[in-house]
Amino acid sequence: MKILGVNHGERATSEWVDDLHTSLQQFAADKASTFHAGKLDDNAWNWVAQRLEYMAGEFESDDTFAQLKQKLAEQRSGNVIFYLAVSARFFKPIVERLGKTGLLKEGDEANGGFRHLVIEKPFGTDVTSARDLNAHILSYASEAQVYRIDHFLGKDTVQSILAVRFANALFEPIWRREYIDCVQITAAETIGVEGRGRFYEQTGAFRDMVPNHLFQLLGMVAMEPPNSFDAEAVRDKKAELSDAIQPLTRHDVVFGQYEKGPAGVGYREEPDVAPDSTTETYAAARVFVENWRWAGVPFYLRTGKRLAARRTEISVQLKPVPFRLFRDTPVDALTPNVLTLRIDPAHGTSFDFNVKTPGPVMQVGAVQSSFDYNDFFAERANVGYETLLYDCMLGDETLFQRADSIETSWCAVDEVLHPKTGGPIEIRGYASGSEGPTQADALLARDGHAWRPLQRDTAGKK
Repeated sequence: MKILGVNHGERATSEWVDDLHTSLQQFAADKASTFHAGKLDDNAWNWVAQRLEYMAGEFESDDTFAQLKQKLAEQRSGNVIFYLAVSARFFKPIVERLGKTGLLKEGDEANGGFRHLVIEKPFGTDVTSARDLNAHILSYASEAQVYRIDHFLGKDTVQSILAVRFANALFEPIWRREYIDCVQITAAETIGVEGRGRFYEQTGAFRDMVPNHLFQLLGMVAMEPPNSFDAEAVRDKKAELSDAIQPLTRHDVVFGQYEKGPAGVGYREEPDVAPDSTTETYAAARVFVENWRWAGVPFYLRTGKRLAARRTEISVQLKPVPFRLFRDTPVDALTPNVLTLRIDPAHGTSFDFNVKTPGPVMQVGAVQSSFDYNDFFAERANVGYETLLYDCMLGDETLFQRADSIETSWCAVDEVLHPKTGGPIEIRGYASGSEGPTQADALLARDGHAWRPLQRDTAGKK
């Protein structure tokens, strides 16, 4: 195995390896990082370091790819993964040159090996650009060679959604509109743009998170059961679900931008951000799935930066039971039953339900049953990339996005990105460190629902 890094600028391989080592040590030691592991495994790092090589080259230069072809010809193994962790503007020129140089050819022309192409998001910026990008890539590579990576889908806790749904007789029979009142999907961060102002100005929270990360989580929750966990069986069901999402309008979303508050400066005060910027750092959406299972059930999605707590989770709220039985008790209302699938930073599952409190009177109180990965398993839940890279090596595309699913997801949000009437969607301010703009609360209140508080402990208490 060999790892060849290609980038602009001349530098020695040893210098590149040292920089990588320093960065990995910082990530491993940072308790706020998704990749926090305490410290590096020195044996594992030494094994990897011996297989690293740096090559300088311009991504739009034919000479770079001729040199790359020569280096690959020196390797005995025919299996190659091209990982495009680059700016999206380089996707097309890189794929085109890989194709024209013959580097994407498989089988006998590649010593019997495979050629896989891994592409990081963004997969376009709207439906038109996504279709154009897919058409360009698929003119040089087959769909079976393309691995569109979304690290969310590789997380153990995300894959566990399917296990909870389909491996437990308790849940699947009630996983439908007759029993489920609403679903909330949250991806909240406490950090700001962290020096990525230039990127964020061109993207915004909605484009960055909703049509990909959050729609992928929605797909795991709402897809129909596949006949097997074969890659195409699972991806077919995800594609069906994407196609069933009702197109969003401006009335289904709320955009916000963080202002100066307890957690720090406002977005417009960040480096590389315009002082009059109208880029959203918060987005909430009300989504409906137009199929037999989910007709009429609202899915509420929210994501944002500089919020009150870091929390990625899915909460499935069941419909209330008839209250008449409790009309003569000191109970004003029953707490909804909510199944919460915790993805980050806590990994696990909890269920809110009602019981009788101690005492001679029929008084009902809410309690919670909770499972945490760390309490049951010695191994740490993975962060996604390790599983996805391993699957790419094996040729398993189950957790990677297919071209049709990406395009239908962008179709669903096209009216929000390009409103035909009414002008741009208004950006609402919210204080850094808060729960988000109050208008997002109103989005749910009109259906009789409310967001689950971001600031609560793992027992669900506010």
